[in-house]
Amino acid sequence: MTDDALTPTPNDCSLPRRRSDFATLTEAIDYAAQSEKGLNFHDMRGDLARPYPFSELRGDALKLARQLVASGIAKGDRVALIAETCPEFAALFCACTYVGAWPVPLPLPTTFGGKESYIDQLSVQLESSDPKMLIYPGDIAEMAQAAANKQGCEGTSWEDFAARPDPECDLPEAQPDDICYLQYSSGSTRFPTGVAVTHKALLHNLHGHAAGVDLGENDRVVSWLPWYHDMGLVGCFLSPIANQASVDYLKTEHFARRPLAWLDLISRNRGNTLSYSPTFGYDICARRISSQSSVSDRFDLSRWRTAGNGADMIRPDVMQSFVNAFAPAGFKAAAFTPSYGLAEATLAVTVMPPGEGIRVELVEEERLSGAPRNLARPARYRAIVNCGKALPGMEVEIRDEQGAAKADHQIGTVWCRGESVMHSYFRNEEATRACLVDGWLDTGDMGYMANGYLFIVGRAKDMIIINGKNLWPQDIEWAVEQLPGFNHGDIAAFAIEAEDGEEAPAVLVHCRVSDPEERIKLREQIADKVRGVTGMSCVIELVPPRSLPRTSSGKLSRAKAKRLYLSGELQPLDIAA
Repeated sequence: MTDDALTPTPNDCSLPRRRSDFATLTEAIDYAAQSEKGLNFHDMRGDLARPYPFSELRGDALKLARQLVASGIAKGDRVALIAETCPEFAALFCACTYVGAWPVPLPLPTTFGGKESYIDQLSVQLESSDPKMLIYPGDIAEMAQAAANKQGCEGTSWEDFAARPDPECDLPEAQPDDICYLQYSSGSTRFPTGVAVTHKALLHNLHGHAAGVDLGENDRVVSWLPWYHDMGLVGCFLSPIANQASVDYLKTEHFARRPLAWLDLISRNRGNTLSYSPTFGYDICARRISSQSSVSDRFDLSRWRTAGNGADMIRPDVMQSFVNAFAPAGFKAAAFTPSYGLAEATLAVTVMPPGEGIRVELVEEERLSGAPRNLARPARYRAIVNCGKALPGMEVEIRDEQGAAKADHQIGTVWCRGESVMHSYFRNEEATRACLVDGWLDTGDMGYMANGYLFIVGRAKDMIIINGKNLWPQDIEWAVEQLPGFNHGDIAAFAIEAEDGEEAPAVLVHCRVSDPEERIKLREQIADKVRGVTGMSCVIELVPPRSLPRTSSGKLSRAKAKRLYLSGELQPLDIAA
C-alpha cells in the first residue's frame, strides 16, 4: 500500500455511540471494534502514516494476549510498556487487559539527562512496579534492556515479542473491580508511586468526561500528548476507544520540533475537533506563528470546538495570545475548556461546560499565600482561572487543615470523592492512607469553590511545574546531594516567577567554601547537575550553612525557605566576595 492509498478512519459510522457505559475496558474494546473508527498515526509533517481501525487493534490485542499467556503472564502480573505513540503500544496495552495483567506505561528517553539518567529513571519505576516483563521499541533496546537487567525482569523489544507463538488459550474475564492499569503520571522519578486504577474507576471517569464535554456524533480527537501521562493515556487513547471516536496522533517529539503540525492536523479534520494541551503548547504555537503572516491561508480552526486546557496552571494571558494569533483562522475563544484533574482521580475532576471558555477572578496575592495584608503597599492581584464543575458522579469539597468544609470563596485544600478515585498507591499503604480518607481523596492542591465552580490557586504540595513538566524538588535536591561535600538537607528547590512572568526552578544550596573562584566553580557544577535533571537553566543561589529553615520535626521547610528568599530575609552569599 502506498501513502497515497491511506485513508483515515471515519468520524461517523452506523454503530450507535455509547459514552463509556461499559463494565470493563475489554468490553469497551470489543464494542468499539464493531465500528469503522479507530486510531490514526501521522508522521512529523502531519501526513497519515498508519490508520489503525479499532477492529484491527482488537485482533492484534487478542493475538498478543495469547502470546503473553504463553510467556507466563497471568492475571495480576505487571507488564511494563515503553509508551511510544504507535500501534504496538496500543495493542500491547489492550492485550494486557485481556489477560488481566496490569500494563504499566513508562516514559521514552528525553532529549536531556543522557543515557545513564534514563536508565536510572526507568530502573526505579521498574523496581516500584515490579513487572514480570518490560517490552520496548527496538531503537532504545540498549537502554531499556539495561534497566530491565538492573531490576531483574525479562526485557524484550515489541518486534521480538510479536514473533512469539500464540497458541489458543482461555482468557480470564475482567471484572469491574479488577485493577486495569498502573499509572506513573506526575510523581517523582526518584520516589515513584504507582496509581492503581480499576476498570470501574476508568469507565466512570471516561463517562463523566464525555458527558462534561458533550461528546457528539461528528467529533474527532487530535493529540500530541505522551501516553505515559494521564491526559495523553486516559484522555486521548482510552477515551476514544470507550467513546468510539476516531483520533489523529502526532508523536510528542514531532510536536516539539514542528508544533504547528498540530494545528495543520486540526485544520484538515472535517469533523468537530476535541484537542487538549497544557498551557505551554498553546504558548509555543502563538510564539511560533507571530513571525508569520498567512494564518488564515494556512489554518482552518473553525471546527475546533473543545480546546482543552489542563495538566499545569492555566495562564489567561497565554490563552489570549493564542486567540489573538489564531482568530483569523477561525479559532473561537469560547472553545477553550479549562479542567482540573490528577492521576489519583483517574484523569478529570472538573471540566468547564462547553462554550463557557476561560473565566477568571482576581484574587489578592495575600489571600493566596495566607500572608497578612500589608497596608503599606498597593494590593497585588492574580487572575485565578475557573476550572469548571465537577464531573457527573464526582463530589468536590474545600477543607481547612482540620478537615472542616469551607464556604464559597474560602481557600483551602481540594478534596474529591467518586467512583473515579484510585484504588490505591501500589504497594504503599502509608501513602494511600495519607490521602484516602472515608472515600475522599486529598488532592493536596489548594483552591476555592464559587457557585459550583472550582478555582485552583496552588499546586500539589511542593511540586514544580514548568512548561507542563512536573518536577519534584526531591529529585533536584537528591541530584545536587550526589556532588561531593553535600549532606541531606543542604538543598532546597522550589518554583519562582521570573521577570517574563514564566516560572523557573530556584535552588538554594548551603555553601561551605569561602574562596571566590571555588564558589563560582561550585555554582557552575550545581547548575550542570540540575540541568541534567530538569533540562533547563535554573536560578542557583549559594546560602550560608545552616540557614535553610526546618520544621519542628527537623525536616527541611521548602515553603518557608521560598518565603524567606523572596522577602529578602535569607540573603544569598556574594560569590565575588
